[in-house]
Amino acid sequence: MAEQSVRWGILATGGIAARFTADVVDLPGAEVVAVASRSAESARTFADRFGIERAYGDWESLAKDDDIDVIYVATPHSAHRAAAGLCLEAGRNVLCEKPFTLNLREAEELVALARGRGRFLMEAMWMYCNPLIRRLKALVDDGAIGEVRTVQADFGGSGPFPPSHRLRDPALGGGALLDLGVYPVSFAQLLLGEPSDVTARAALSPEGVDLQTGALLTYDDGALASVHCSMVGATAITASVTGSHGRIDIPHGFFHPDRFVLHRDGRDPEEFAADPADGPRSSLRHEAVEVMRALRAGETESPLVPLDGTLAVMRTLDAIRERIGVRYPGEDASYAPVP
Repeated sequence: MAEQSVRWGILATGGIAARFTADVVDLPGAEVVAVASRSAESARTFADRFGIERAYGDWESLAKDDDIDVIYVATPHSAHRAAAGLCLEAGRNVLCEKPFTLNLREAEELVALARGRGRFLMEAMWMYCNPLIRRLKALVDDGAIGEVRTVQADFGGSGPFPPSHRLRDPALGGGALLDLGVYPVSFAQLLLGEPSDVTARAALSPEGVDLQTGALLTYDDGALASVHCSMVGATAITASVTGSHGRIDIPHGFFHPDRFVLHRDGRDPEEFAADPADGPRSSLRHEAVEVMRALRAGETESPLVPLDGTLAVMRTLDAIRERIGVRYPGEDASYAPVP
């Protein structure tokens, strides 16, 4: 595979699938060869839009297509376990949208399946692949602000979302936490790792999903992370990392920033800006590039988005849901979230 194009299949035809495909169709070394939907008409319309050769009206046909190197799963997250599992069972490599699954149990099942089959699997946490976020992490890891003591991050949108919207539907894994809160939690754990304890509060909708949630993640070394998500108010979508000798602020859009500011004790602030050569900051191409790099290198996991890190985030999301009292219909009484 080191020399040939990586052949992509797209599973689902919604908005995020269209965004990803638009960013990949012109990517050097990538070729989108097939798309699948539960509707043959939807698959064909999507294929015609992006010049894709094969369109399938069912997921199984895509999973069994041996002319595909990797499948991008872009269904609602309530279907990630089924869709990604089908592809892995058929021997395909998988990039699965975030949040990875509804809960830790489903995530563990997918990871075990991929590792057992020797297939590549990665959560599409594009934030981790963003060049500027990678620069920020490198600075933190190199001690630019000393020992990290606090992380703060928020992500909120104003909506309004009517009761019929998927974000209000428990059967679709609705709520602010899994759709939006996964970003602040993932950002905090990128820099601090998995917390030792979780405290959380939320305002719930009549349907039983969280409208907004705040959580405090605590660590054995005394570090803290404060994260917030909302679908009833547009927050600033900022992040800040404070260390023993300085601070890094991301003033807006922390999960795909155009700049951040480094404050070091005794020095003038330094601004780090995104390189225009990396493309639009909203581009999903960086995660596709990482998948293709890993496949060509014969890797089954990405060091940028490791599966153990994905599982750690899912443990935290489960713990937050346990604290705020959100349980989805598919989680029967035998499923016990993280205590």
